[in-house]
Amino acid sequence: MKVGFIGLGVMGKPMSKNLLKAGYDVVVNDHKEKTMDELVALGALKAASPKEIACVCDVIITMVPNSPQVREVALGENGILSANKKGIVLIDMSSIDPVQSKEIGAVLADNGIDMLDAPVSGGEPKAIDGTLSVMVGGKKETFDKYESLLKCMASSVVYCGDLGSGNVAKLANQVIVAINIAAVSEALTLAKKLGANPETVYKAIRGGLAGSTVLDAKAPMMLEHNFKPGFRIDLHIKDLNNALNASHAVNSYLPLTGQLMEIMQSLKNEGYGVEDHSAILRYYERNTKVNLKEDKE
Repeated sequence: MKVGFIGLGVMGKPMSKNLLKAGYDVVVNDHKEKTMDELVALGALKAASPKEIACVCDVIITMVPNSPQVREVALGENGILSANKKGIVLIDMSSIDPVQSKEIGAVLADNGIDMLDAPVSGGEPKAIDGTLSVMVGGKKETFDKYESLLKCMASSVVYCGDLGSGNVAKLANQVIVAINIAAVSEALTLAKKLGANPETVYKAIRGGLAGSTVLDAKAPMMLEHNFKPGFRIDLHIKDLNNALNASHAVNSYLPLTGQLMEIMQSLKNEGYGVEDHSAILRYYERNTKVNLKEDKE
């Protein structure tokens, strides 16, 4: 099976490397020539466009920033559709608006191309070690056919339902993650403000009901002020915007998500959009006038 991979960013590059390690023939495309050359050195081939990839591959994975980029790659002038090749499959692993997934998938289906939406969770560290969580929407028979391919990049691959369901699950994930990071920031700055050692408080609560993957992943980063991006604030803003748009489309409401969007926007305006979303802590430190790292020095 020849696999096309479009989008070799923070997540896409290590994911494509894991496919190469698993023995797949991989053809890559990205706007950065240097990044493509890095994959070529590991055994990949490179293509000049999504159209070129579609001409030579059976299945194509996309890992690009948002809905407009997925639409361009799939339906644009030199996109997958322009290859006029029926029977291929697009697995979009980007995190986009589920409404857009359905619209793009419908156009592709009319032209003999099947699509799965398969967004991921876990950030760069899990992309590197191949332990991402993948949430998949689309035809069950298509999912069954490519589940083993997805498991080369992930430790958890869950079928969620019809096309768009994967991105619905991802939006739910991003809402929960954002609110949890804010809760950790809020609690640890409170602890510091009350005179306790935030690191000791973290160790005390991590084994109880407050313990979570988010707590264990992000609290140590906060305590060290290590905001090297595993998942940037800019990207989380994109996801929360998709969640808010989707909720409004069905007359639902996300008051906590809306508040987190404002917090993240304020950090973006201060130049922190390129930092890890654990930098939500900066908002709380600024407003409480404490610094968690002081106890570490």
